[in-house]
Amino acid sequence: MAHEKNHDYHILNPSLWPLLGAIAGFVMLFGAVLFFHDSGPWVLLVGFVGVLYVMFGWWSDTVTENQIGDHTPVVLIGLRYGFILFIMSEVMFFSAWFWSFFKHAMYPMGEMSPIEDSVWPPVGIETFDPWHLPLINTLILLCSGAAATWAHHALVHEENRSDMKWGLIIAIALGALFTVFQAYEYSHAAFGFSGNIYGANFFMATGFHGFHVLVGTIFLFICLMRVMRGHFTATNHLGFEAAAWYWHFVDVVWLFLFAAVYIWGG
Repeated sequence: MAHEKNHDYHILNPSLWPLLGAIAGFVMLFGAVLFFHDSGPWVLLVGFVGVLYVMFGWWSDTVTENQIGDHTPVVLIGLRYGFILFIMSEVMFFSAWFWSFFKHAMYPMGEMSPIEDSVWPPVGIETFDPWHLPLINTLILLCSGAAATWAHHALVHEENRSDMKWGLIIAIALGALFTVFQAYEYSHAAFGFSGNIYGANFFMATGFHGFHVLVGTIFLFICLMRVMRGHFTATNHLGFEAAAWYWHFVDVVWLFLFAAVYIWGG
């Protein structure tokens, strides 16, 4: 009786995942430095595989904890707050790229810059037409977000797991299509990453967004696999709820990128 749990909090068992994650992250960072100094990508790849292994193992344990009932309502509140803080940190991350883009767009000439750099976009930069492929990608991502919302509605309000499954499939497929079109756009860019501030800002902002689309697509795919295994109920679906929040955040960031970088900045 002295060891009986009489509270709603989840006391975690000792785990090696934080230590292994720190080691793998350090190896990946150290490998990236070596790679930038032309020492080969192998240390970087070892660290990257280590990070993926820790992510898979740690999050698998988290899913198991949820299935056996460790995620009480009090614990779920903490997890939601934690994920909201993560989204807020992502907002600040993208704000830095928007700040850089707007600064150079409104004040393009530096202290010792030639007159050719006093216009935006810089002389010689041929920007993308926002009303062709960028507009198509915008519609694709918005439709993907609508499909994720449909999946959430099917689970919470109708408890229709079949519609939830198909909503996730559509959202994942459209997310993958967005990534394909983004890669196609990059391959036809008339400017590069280096040599001009426009290209650097463009590829950093849209490239990091593309990375987030890839992560979000994987996030939704994992949710689909969990649905196939019978996970999630109308009252217990925090994993899918977090994926939907993340996906809608990706949608909103793209709308700002489309309006600011492709339309206004072009």
